Amino acid sequence: MLIVQNLTKKYSKEIAVNNISFEVNEGEIAILLGPNGAGKSTTIKSIAGLLKYNGYIEICGHPNKSIDAKKIFSYVPEVSAMFDLLTVYEHIEYIAAAYGIEDYKDEAEELLKRFDLSDKKDKLGKQLSKGMMQKVSICCALIIRPRVILFDEPLMGLDPKAIKELKKAIVELKEKGSVILISTHIIDSVDDFWDKVLIMKNGNIVLSGTKQELKSRNETLEELFFDVTEGNV
Repeated sequence: MLIVQNLTKKYSKEIAVNNISFEVNEGEIAILLGPNGAGKSTTIKSIAGLLKYNGYIEICGHPNKSIDAKKIFSYVPEVSAMFDLLTVYEHIEYIAAAYGIEDYKDEAEELLKRFDLSDKKDKLGKQLSKGMMQKVSICCALIIRPRVILFDEPLMGLDPKAIKELKKAIVELKEKGSVILISTHIIDSVDDFWDKVLIMKNGNIVLSGTKQELKSRNETLEELFFDVTEGNV
């Protein structure tokens, strides 16, 4: 389980995230929606342990910045960055070694094939396009078999086949009991597989609930989003 309690993040005097709390259960896909500047990426980066913040974050019973937590979660950033002089395959090898993952080579080859990187596995990081870097970042995140995985705008820059494969991979993680949190502002990209939605505006969560809980409103995810972000609740 992912637990976020009273998370607040300020940049100088500006409040980017304002005392938010939520939970994501095992085998659940939670979608963090909001317009640009709502606080989505700040929330994801705080959970990943990349920012200082006030509040408490727990990953499967461990504080998020602890080694025990870091061993079991992956993070796919909005903007991927590669090591210039490591090849595509060496990036996967490096991550597998860092996480102590063994017997991963067949899985690595399958991921490379799945995301059309097999013929590019010897390319250096500095030779990759943004789309290819995103695919490599996804492969690196999946190779550790995460119990919790965070995605920040994961579909940006991906071609249609890669989008299809990533969506399938996310559903597979759900079926294995992983906790999945996806931050995005592209609503139709996630409308077909979410279990819980968290809608942010101006650093606050203005609506949260499971698909079942919100079913009575008889609204699409897009309609819910505009209702609460444009003040028509």
